[in-house]
Amino acid sequence: MAESRPRTKSTQEFPVAAGQIISEPADTPAAAQAERQKLRKHFGRFDILFFLLCTIVGVDTIGTVASSGAEAFTWLIVLAVVFFVPSALLTAELGAAFPDEGGPYIWTSRAFGRLAGAVNNFLYWITNPVWLGGTLSVSAVTAFTIFFNDGKDLSTPAFYAFTLVFVWLGVLAAILSFDVGKWIPTVGAWSRFVLLGLFTVTVVVYGIQHGLHGFGPGDFSPTYAGFVGLVPVLMFNYVGFELPNTAGDEMTDAQRDVPFAIFRSAGLAVVLYALPILGILLVLPVKAISGLGGFVDAIREVFTVYGGHVAADGTATLSGAGSVLGDLAAIMFILTVLSSGVTWIMGSDRALAVSGYDGAAPRFLGVISSRFGTPVRVNILSGMVSTVVLVLAHEMTGGSAAKLFGAVLGLAVSTTLVSYLGIFPALAVLRRKAPDVSRPYKAPFPRTISVVLTLLILFASVQLVAPGLGDHWFGSDYAPDGWSYGERWKYLLTEAVPLVGFMLLGVLFWALGRPTRTSSGVKSRPAGRGVSVRGSNMP
Repeated sequence: MAESRPRTKSTQEFPVAAGQIISEPADTPAAAQAERQKLRKHFGRFDILFFLLCTIVGVDTIGTVASSGAEAFTWLIVLAVVFFVPSALLTAELGAAFPDEGGPYIWTSRAFGRLAGAVNNFLYWITNPVWLGGTLSVSAVTAFTIFFNDGKDLSTPAFYAFTLVFVWLGVLAAILSFDVGKWIPTVGAWSRFVLLGLFTVTVVVYGIQHGLHGFGPGDFSPTYAGFVGLVPVLMFNYVGFELPNTAGDEMTDAQRDVPFAIFRSAGLAVVLYALPILGILLVLPVKAISGLGGFVDAIREVFTVYGGHVAADGTATLSGAGSVLGDLAAIMFILTVLSSGVTWIMGSDRALAVSGYDGAAPRFLGVISSRFGTPVRVNILSGMVSTVVLVLAHEMTGGSAAKLFGAVLGLAVSTTLVSYLGIFPALAVLRRKAPDVSRPYKAPFPRTISVVLTLLILFASVQLVAPGLGDHWFGSDYAPDGWSYGERWKYLLTEAVPLVGFMLLGVLFWALGRPTRTSSGVKSRPAGRGVSVRGSNMP
């Protein structure tokens, strides 16, 4: 039976699951207590599971992975074992032991201090409006043009009308109270099941009727060049277990539900990635698979089994039932990418708001709406950043969807992965700094898991900035498409400068949070109810 906390000014007036211990340090600002009282508990076990599926299983990068050929499937499975499963174990422990609102910001700041938490959290947040306004919106508009506009590009006004509605619909879903907004991830999760399941079944039918593009065992052989090219985007696909914990104080029973949802979503995610990637490789020649339209093109081709044909040049035309099912698949694809953006915006915006009322970002951003129970100010800021990214990227790439997709995806991947350099080491550090915190689930070999995951993320981050470093930096096997060896320094700057700029903005946010940190009225929890982290007087 749920146990209620004493009703005092220093505690949040919401029920806490039996046995839950709040690991809040003694120097928590009074602002945090005031804002937490506006949060509402309505995030249950299956809400978390559906949320995680939308977080981890993103269809926008399936084509990018498949474009590397059969080797991509090998690295997908390898990284599932050495990266995906260990990160699930790590997050299950941290999410159950430290279930406070803010999730990864809380873990990083408790382990390394508020300055590290501020920088890390800014990178964690900025990725998502960039991703929503760039990669996801252009993926959605590509599916729309292929299935509903005969493959013809939209005019500039129509492009902006479609993408801006897409972006701000996602922002609106994030603003709404979680008991309403959470239905977007629920619908998105079921869209994934239907879309990827229907695609997989149709590939089997297509193979029976038309045969498949064969590849031998040798095509699955892993190479170092393939690893360098694939590991960043595969890791980008495989991160996100921590995201539901950004709404930790809104969960009905975080300590039980987080491990349950993480372990079930991990297995489903590997299957939901592996089947469509293998299906694309079976249907399309590798040279015909693009990062942007690979999955959508494969859908259009295999759905000809229900009505339509494939021309000699490889162009697929749908008709009859094929056209109807193709349109339905396009709608589900758009819902799927929208739900990916919504879940990440919901989570990362909450983390930024927590850092705002915890003294690691401007206090203006650390406000929870009394009406909605959500960080509306940060939600609107995310929408504005997404809009700016969308417009700038579209104009700078001359309206080329493929260039826009590639440019924004690279930035989103790099900022995302670098943020985990603060999250993954936190497991080992908090085991040492907070040994007495109740841990309903304990990950095995915590130090080994933290070290291995951190080294993998560090390697991937370096390769994003300087592809091939350590072998043949920017050689022909490593240079991104469209770049020559002579442009290696230009590429380095285009990747490194935004990262450094975002880190400096994180430092600025920390500096602007100083009044919140130093204000009088810092509250501590009643004796016996809280567990302070040793050495947690965070700067």
